[in-house]
Amino acid sequence: MERRNRLVFVSDFVLSFMWVCSGVLVRLFVFKVLGFSHTHIAEIVKISFSILNMFFFALLGKISHGGAYNPLTVLSDAISGDFLNFLFCIGSRIPAQVFGSIVGVRLLIETIPEVGKGPRLNVDIHRGALTEGLLTFAIVSISLGLAASKIRGSFFMKTWISSLSKLTLNILGSDLTGGVMNPASVMGWAYARGDHITKEHFLVYWLAPIEGTIFAVWTFKFLVRPVIQGTTGAKSKSD
Repeated sequence: MERRNRLVFVSDFVLSFMWVCSGVLVRLFVFKVLGFSHTHIAEIVKISFSILNMFFFALLGKISHGGAYNPLTVLSDAISGDFLNFLFCIGSRIPAQVFGSIVGVRLLIETIPEVGKGPRLNVDIHRGALTEGLLTFAIVSISLGLAASKIRGSFFMKTWISSLSKLTLNILGSDLTGGVMNPASVMGWAYARGDHITKEHFLVYWLAPIEGTIFAVWTFKFLVRPVIQGTTGAKSKSD
């Protein structure tokens, strides 16, 4: 178990490092290498590459035996698991993801100065917190539903649905908060700018997503699990 925990810890760091870099590299590839201007066609091409990127990271997650790049994914699993797993996630996995994101952003800024400043809050703090909270609630609910469902062609279909859902929610929140739904990635950019200890960053990009995740897990348990248990019970009696 201890060896597996070390492996997951390292995987979280590496995947978070790669994830924060991959989004920038996709944009640079579409707009710089391929030479697209900011048109609808360019956005379609970028979305296509973004979906491929998510499939790549979903495959990496399977290969790394559960490695993740988003603290919300880890937190939703930790809430549903035992207390020791919860402590491991809070004390080790999430810090590894944050540190991986920070290192990734620092490397990007030093090697590619034109990458920009990352996601920023473009509305007041209350609207920003509400936006990130709702977006997180939605994506965590979708993820929990996919994890509990039995879909034909499981890995491909679940990754496809999850990728489209994330991109849709990202577009909805991009003009307000960036629609990142990933506190570790935002932390990497905020640390580089020096505003990672502000009230806005903490409330909008950490507290609101964490609350959204907790409410999504509780709602899923309250609404979905009783239905699943009831269906199973009915089948057992009929058999």
